[in-house]
Formats: sequence, C-alpha cells, structure tokens
Amino acid sequence: MTRTGPALGRDLRARRTAPWFAAVTAMGAYCLAMAVQGTYPFGGRSRAVNDLGNQFVPFHARLWDLMHGEAHGDLFFNWASGYGTPFLADFFTYLMNPFSWLVGVFPRDGVEFPVFLVTLFSVGLAAAMMTVFLGRLHEGSPWLRALLSVGFGLSAWMISDGFSDPMWMWGLVALPLLGIAYDWCLRRRRWVTGSLLVTVCWAGNFYTAAMATIGMGLVLLVRVLLDGRPMAERLRVVARAASMTGAGILLAAPVLTVSLRASKLSQPAPVAVYQGPPAPLDYLAHLIPGGLVGRAPHISVGMLALLLVAAYPFIGRAPRRERIAWLALIVLMAGSLVWQPTILLWHGMAMPNGSPYRASIALTAVLVCVAWLALARRPRLPELLGGAALVLVLVLCVSTTAYMTTGPWILTAGGVVLLGLLLALDRFRDDRRVRRGLTVALAGAVFLSSSYTVLSTTRIRDAVEWWKPKRTFDEQALAAYAQLKAADAWPASRTDPGPHSFASNDPMLLAGQGGGYYSSYLPAVTADALHRLGGGWYIQGRHTRSFNDPVGRAVMGVSSYLEPEAGPDGFVRRAALAPPVVTLRPSGTPLDGTVRDVSLFSRQERVLGARVYEVPTLARSGGGDPVPGRGWPLKADGAGAGTTFTAVCTPGSEAYWYAPWLRGRVDALGTTLRPVGKYRMTSNPLYRLGTVPADGRVAVGVRSAQRQYIPESPVGCLDRAALERTVRHLRATGPDRVDAAGHGIGAAFAPRTAGIAVISVPATPGWRCAVDGGPARVPRTLGGLMAVELGDGATRLFCSYRTPGLRLGLAASGAAAALLLAVTAAHLLRTRTSGASRTSRTSRTSDSSRRPRSSFRSQRS
Repeated sequence: MTRTGPALGRDLRARRTAPWFAAVTAMGAYCLAMAVQGTYPFGGRSRAVNDLGNQFVPFHARLWDLMHGEAHGDLFFNWASGYGTPFLADFFTYLMNPFSWLVGVFPRDGVEFPVFLVTLFSVGLAAAMMTVFLGRLHEGSPWLRALLSVGFGLSAWMISDGFSDPMWMWGLVALPLLGIAYDWCLRRRRWVTGSLLVTVCWAGNFYTAAMATIGMGLVLLVRVLLDGRPMAERLRVVARAASMTGAGILLAAPVLTVSLRASKLSQPAPVAVYQGPPAPLDYLAHLIPGGLVGRAPHISVGMLALLLVAAYPFIGRAPRRERIAWLALIVLMAGSLVWQPTILLWHGMAMPNGSPYRASIALTAVLVCVAWLALARRPRLPELLGGAALVLVLVLCVSTTAYMTTGPWILTAGGVVLLGLLLALDRFRDDRRVRRGLTVALAGAVFLSSSYTVLSTTRIRDAVEWWKPKRTFDEQALAAYAQLKAADAWPASRTDPGPHSFASNDPMLLAGQGGGYYSSYLPAVTADALHRLGGGWYIQGRHTRSFNDPVGRAVMGVSSYLEPEAGPDGFVRRAALAPPVVTLRPSGTPLDGTVRDVSLFSRQERVLGARVYEVPTLARSGGGDPVPGRGWPLKADGAGAGTTFTAVCTPGSEAYWYAPWLRGRVDALGTTLRPVGKYRMTSNPLYRLGTVPADGRVAVGVRSAQRQYIPESPVGCLDRAALERTVRHLRATGPDRVDAAGHGIGAAFAPRTAGIAVISVPATPGWRCAVDGGPARVPRTLGGLMAVELGDGATRLFCSYRTPGLRLGLAASGAAAALLLAVTAAHLLRTRTSGASRTSRTSRTSDSSRRPRSSFRSQRS
C-alpha cells in the first residue's frame, strides 16, 4: 500500500532521523561504559594501552605539530624519529582517518581527547551509515534497523580489536559506505559518486578497506545471485561494480604506492606462524557478547542480532533460496576467517603479527545484514521461538568454555527481555501506538545491553598486564617536553629524548630528535645503521632506540638528552659536547663497502673519524678461545657461577660492554646489567660498565640464561679526552651553517672546502644530494649514514628526500581523475542532449495542439 499525506511525512522524517538516532545511541552507550569503568576522558584510567599509547597518541602529537607549524620536517620526512625517517607512509596509514584531523583544534597536551573522539565518532558514523545501507537492503522500520546498527558499531571487533587502532576504525565506516556504493551498481546509478565513496574508504585506511571491499563484494554477489533480472544484466552489474572499485582505488593510488613501497623497504617483521583454528566451541562462543578470551574471531554484534540471525532459517516470508544464500555466506565467511589460505587473502597475502582474525569486521557486517532481513519480515511467534531455541542450544554447548564469564551470562539472561519485546512487537503488529512504545523499550534495552557489553569486555581486558596503559601526557611527560623544547638546537645539533621510555615513540610524543621510532615502516637501512653503531632495538628492528653511549651520541650530533634518574621528574637533562649534524671527513676516509670492521668499537671509530677506544684482548676463566666468526660460547648457567672474562685497560678510561643478543646477567666494576637480548628480536645497546680502576684490570662476570655466543671483543675502553678532542676538531672543521627545512638538509662551507661531508642521517632510499648546484646523486654511506664527496672543493651541499612510489601513485591518481571527469562530462552531455530532445518533442506536440483543426463538416465540404 502506497503511503500518502501524514504517513508519508512520518516515514520521510524517520528515514532522515534514524541514522542520527543510531549514531547517538551507539556513542552514548560507549561513553556510559567508559564512565562506569572510570576510563579517560570520564575517569583517571588512561586509554593509551598497547599501540594506542606506543604509536597512535605520539603520531597524533606529531600531526598536531605539523598542523601548528612546530614540527621539524613535513609530511614527507620526520626529523624527530629514528634520527631522520620518511613520514608519508606513516601519515597515509595511521593518520588518514578524517576524524584524526580534529587534533588540530585541541591543545597539544590534550591530544588524547581527540584520539578518543576518533574512536567515538567513527562508531557513530558507522552506525549511521549502516542504518542507511540496511534500508537499501530491504525496506522496513528505520528505527529497528537503527537498533541493529548500534550492535554493528559496538561489535566485539570494535571493542577488542579496533578501539586501540584509530585508523582501523575507519573500516567500520567503510563497510556500509561500500555497501551503499554497490547498491547503486544494482540500480545502475551514480557510478562516479560510487567511485568517490570507494576512494574515501581506501584513502581513510586501505588495510581495513581491503577487508571491507571483499566483504561487501561478497554481499553484492549474493544480491546479484538472488536478483531476478536476466543473466547478462546481472553480469553487467558485477562489471559495473568492478570498474567502479578499480577507479576508486586508482584515485587513492598514492596511499597504496607509497605505503607498499615503504613496506618493501621496511625492516622485516618477525615471521608470524598461524597456530591453527580455534576449537569449534570456542569460536561459536564468540557469537555471544561480553567476553574476551583466547584467540578467535571477534564476531559478536549483540544479543538482538544473534536472536534474529538464529530465527532467520525459520522465517517463511523470506524465500528459501534467499535464506540458503545468506546463511551459506555466513558459513563460508566464518570458515574463511580461520583457514590459513583465506586468512592470507583477507590480509593482503601476509600473516599478521598480531591477531590473525582482524577480518572478522566483515563478518560482523554480514551478521547485521541477515539480522535485518529477518526483522524486516516481521518474524512470527514460532519463528522467534525457533531462533531462541537455537541460541539456547548454542549457550548450552559453550557453557563450559573459558569464554563464558559473568558478562556473557548476564547478557544471555538479558536476551530473554529482548526476545519478549520482539514477541510483543509481533503480537501488537497492527497497533501503531503500542508498537511505538515497544520500540522505545527495545531501544532502551539495546542501549543498556550494548553499554554493558563494552563494560564487560573492557574490564576483562584491563585486568591483563599486557594492556597496562602507557605514560603519554602525565606530569613527567609534560615536564620532559618542556625541557626538550627549551634546549632545542635543531638543525645545528640534536636534543634527544634518550632511552627513557614514556612510549615507544618518545621523539614524536615529547619533541626533540632521537633514535626512538616504532612503526611498520621503519626503514631496514635505518634499523641496520643504528644497530651496527651500537643502538638497541625491539621487535626485530621495527622499534629502534636512542643511543645511550657518548660516541654514538657524538656521531649523531646529540648536544643534550634525557636520562633516567631518581628525583621528582624521574629524569634529568644532560648536556653533551657535540659536533654539528653535518661534519667533514678527509678525502680517502674508508666508506662502507671498502673495509670490514672487526668490532663495534672499530666501526664507531671509523664513522667518528678518530681512535677513541682501547679494545683489549680478553682472557676467559677456565681457558678456551673464541670460535672464529661466532665469538665466545656460553653455557646455560644462569643460576651458577657463570663465566668471568678479564681485560686490561688504561686506568681512568671508561669500560663499555657490547653483546647485542645476550640474555642473562653481567657484573663488572660495581655495575650489574640484566640484558634481555634475543637473536634478531631484541638487541641490547652498548652499555657502560664503569671507570677502569688504578690497576687497569676489568673483570666481567657473565651468567647466561641459555646456550649462546657473545662477540669476540665485547669490551672497549673509551678515552674521554680523545673523544672530546675529536668532537672539537669536527666542530672546528664543520660547515659554517646547517639548514634543515621540510624534507631537505643543507650545509654551507668555507669556499673550496674539500673532503667528505657526512650527514648524520640514515641513508634511506629516496635521498639525492647535490654539491654547489650540480647534478643530484644518491649519496654514499659511512656507517649507514649519508656521505657526500665534495670533490676538489665546494661551498654548498644540499640533500633532498623524494618519497619512493609517490610519482607513480600521483600518475595513477591523475589518470583515474581524468576518467571520472570524462564519465561525468559524457553523462552531462547525454543528459542535456536527452533533455533537449524531450523539449523538442514537447514543443512539436504543443504546436500541433495549438494549430486549428478542421471539422469533419469542413473536410466534407
């Protein structure tokens, strides 16, 4: 029956208002849970857990600096982290959620609040857009589909996986947006607008957009399969969707080409090994909301949706072919999430190092779609009871699993209330006033159950030590920021936050220019250079640390740094005698590839350009010699007496210890070290042991936690006076001025300066250097740092960084933009021509109607 008058007006208002209602309900439920838990911004517990604290809060602080003109560098290069790293791939991957840009309107020390808003607004927008898409999937009450959309916005995936990765939250928005775009394909409308929606999804976060594209592509295939049109027309729908997707992705090509190129150049991630699928009952238990245990796909979308999905097989108004197709899609997608070949397909052919089930976001959308297809058919009493019986069987089967803690049981009991309201809606289906009251009651039940779902899961997570919040903008961090800003001397020299860790990206969080850097795009060149110069790393080199030895700091031009120390702030800023960031070496200095360094100490000396270490020959207690090419073998005797190495150095010098992969204990000169090295995964830095005593004897006791090797020359004794002389020489012979702006760095020398200019920046691919305006060439390297030969003499050196993959991406994006413009122009021309043709026909008809017609009588005459 066609609605007219007041009824039609009510329908239009409901369709316009329901998405807003879904957004407000979802966001309100999330905020209520955070307030009850006492989590920021509603309480004292920080949200900065895991990567949210280690990566995304610091990255948003960096974005704030860029937006306010306080960053060293630009979108292309970041001078703060890793002693200089590319940044555009980080920006594209971590900061392209449009809500991230809200950070600019808040103060810097309040960055955590806009980061919270990224999550909150993404939840709201996802719920709103899902409300719109469900209306295109099947007609029905906008308010009821809004309630199901709340379950999608606050799905188990969002609570468990997405909340700590703000950029992934855009995937929640991408799913319904892509569903709307593919719906236009079914209706043969808005190809250009659909392509732009694809671009918005892929630009916002290509990682989750790929999963969303696969998921909504499967939904489209089911809809095409169930469509009654001829096969040729259905194939045209698929082709239209494929071309629209391709054009949209091409328009976002720079995001992909830059990120993929940076990924290939990055430090390799630890090899992730799939542990196999979860037990079937553990997997099925995750359909019930409110729990968090073990490794399994997080697929719950609330008890309301679960009841309706369970009722869907019994709903007679839904054609059998439709029910079979949609239920088969659920089963196939659920299986694909736990089968290794399809896990790789969902994740871009790479096994994730974290959860292998991130693609469960796509299944949550399909479950909500099926729940709506059930609810839109106004399920009857027997159908709802059949679904309730299935849910009861599910609960009984999984009741003994570890997943079924207090939260899931309470929410299961609450499902009885939801079932009663659904049954009442069926009972009073023809009484609009009663149905309105029942819908309000159902909305309240969904709001409370959704909020409790978030609260229950959050409490379980917060009790785990792994999820302990990081220190981001506490009082000590703010004090450190103030000290670093006050001492900033860039680009003449660096102010390093040092090894003291507030988060894994301290240089972005606190300002300064340090070696700390944690990112999936950390260049392999950077990780290798810092490691070979004595810096520590974590996660197989995907998290580097600042140098904490004087030679390393001198090489990198560090003039001040933070150091842990007991006191009110927990740290102290120390000054260091440092050369400039650009220094000069004599011609003939052995560059990388021309000489083999026998130890870390000889490598540091070669890069520094002077002898500053005494590297003694070790004697081992009990005798024995090192194994050529491997070093000193150690037995696993962590609880025993261990092994003692003895060396003789000049009295008064400083003894340092370097064994990057050692795990155990080291005792020497009154110092106790507890290194936690693990080959390739965790690298220890160069440690200070102490001052060599008057007798010159250095005894080092080593207790090994496992069978392993340490370097043949792990001890070096530093001559501080020699180091200071070298630094003064580098300052005296260095450039007159060093300039660094954006993604370039330059130096002005005295006229006719000869030798090799060394820029204390890792030589990542993309750098080109020119001398006195000559041709730009790829620099050579000294210890992994950029080195440029000045020839017979030069006055000016300038190096510029060009992001690998950017030109290709811009070219592809330009081609896609031209295609979209051409299609738009053709459509406008066709529309105008068609309109002119209709106008002409109308005009002829009008002229004909105005022309006097002869009467039958006159014709006869």
